[in-house]
Amino acid sequence: MRLLIIEDDRDATEYLVKAFREVGHVADQAGDGEEGLALALEGQYDVLIIDRMLPKRDGLSIIAELRTQSIETPVLILSALGQVDDRVKGLRAGGDDYLAKPYAFSELLARVEALARRRGSRGEETVYRVGDLELNRLSHEVTRAGQELQLQPREFRLLEYLMRHAGQVVTRTMLLENVWDYHFDPQTNVIDVHISRLRSKIDKGFAQPLLHTVRGAGYMIRDGAR
Repeated sequence: MRLLIIEDDRDATEYLVKAFREVGHVADQAGDGEEGLALALEGQYDVLIIDRMLPKRDGLSIIAELRTQSIETPVLILSALGQVDDRVKGLRAGGDDYLAKPYAFSELLARVEALARRRGSRGEETVYRVGDLELNRLSHEVTRAGQELQLQPREFRLLEYLMRHAGQVVTRTMLLENVWDYHFDPQTNVIDVHISRLRSKIDKGFAQPLLHTVRGAGYMIRDGAR
């Protein structure tokens, strides 16, 4: 899943970003309402996690603006305001779920995954296929020719991004920004190492390679049988 966390508490945000990444999800962050709204309007997220009390623009007005703009991304509201009236107000404003602070990450994760599944049941693409390779974004299962492949969380994110752009050249910069969240080249071989590991898992032992290096440009995943 690709998540957006709109929260002005930096420590809380860093904790959530780290926790979500450890279970294989991509988590972007925004520290105020205006930045959060701008990112959310791009419509590239599976679930939005929005605090109610934010600088520059409050959480409920963000949700209202998204719904006005026909952005139907599921929203989980986080708030220290946990009374019944507060929850009702948040849900009526367009939120899909409401979780009061303090909370346990396990419950937050379960609620976020439930929202993603609900969205998937309405037709959102949750399974990517390239040839006989299949990746399920919700169950985190990857199979090739019916054989289950065991991927580490970072490898899963890397493969998900490549399969989302199947048939297209994906550059190192694109991978650094979208899989590693680096907005600069750290001058390491981190991508080469992970590509090599991923290739050994999805191509080794199969007659037709799917993951290709495009010299001087980047990488591409495609069905070579076509």
